[in-house]
Amino acid sequence: MGGFPGFGVWMNQNTQQPLKAGSKRSEDDKSKSGSPKESNNLELYHDSEEEDKQIKLWNVAERKHPWYDPPPKVKVTTKRGICHMNIEFTLGATPLAAFQHLSKPPSLSIDMSARQLLKNKSRKVLKKDGPRQILESENTVAFDFLWWSGAFPIKLIVDENIKDLTAKYKKEKMMFMKVFEGSYKVEPIFVDSERLCKRRLPKTREEYKKCSGGQGKIASKVIVDQYFQPSPPFNLPPFSWYINGITIRTTKTLLQMIQLSTATLRELS
Repeated sequence: MGGFPGFGVWMNQNTQQPLKAGSKRSEDDKSKSGSPKESNNLELYHDSEEEDKQIKLWNVAERKHPWYDPPPKVKVTTKRGICHMNIEFTLGATPLAAFQHLSKPPSLSIDMSARQLLKNKSRKVLKKDGPRQILESENTVAFDFLWWSGAFPIKLIVDENIKDLTAKYKKEKMMFMKVFEGSYKVEPIFVDSERLCKRRLPKTREEYKKCSGGQGKIASKVIVDQYFQPSPPFNLPPFSWYINGITIRTTKTLLQMIQLSTATLRELS
């Protein structure tokens, strides 16, 4: 993802610490995330007025009954040495907001005193065609591996579609990984449909807006398929067992941190 599963590698010590809200946007990301050109592109495919209404609905609801995102569901299989993670999780935000949060995630740390686990460096658009754009994303990831610790760079090529809210990513440069690629998509969850729509459960946004009187919140379901394989000699046991385990645990931890950062946004909206 733009920065998202570019971070699924070795942080042994850090993943044992309790999660706290400690996310922030890098200065580079701040300078690029709100450009007029990008905002206009979003408005071509998404209703900005409806987004504003959703932000207000979430803000009011959060004060009365805070939204809870359960931990990500992760299914792991391995075939011919390549590990496949199928991940599903929710975000208490609209699909567009969730997609933007995944595409350009905040720099993440477990608490304010800890070093950053994920730090955004840059996003460079290589090609643009309507709602689709191909970009180069650079991040750094903190790691603890055996007696080494530090941060290493990750460079991904990301193909994202702002209209369909889908993306594919593949490593261009990543230490220790022979294979690192995947995809993700964001789908709407009509969270107030049973309460506001009664027996007529909606299948589309239009139906949901009509039956809820425009008062129904829309959350997001994120589906990720990620594939990775360590480079030789780390692709052989026992190194592969250790690396795969740490990668899986760290990815889950960082997804939970993204969930926490969206909770912070709901409170501040």
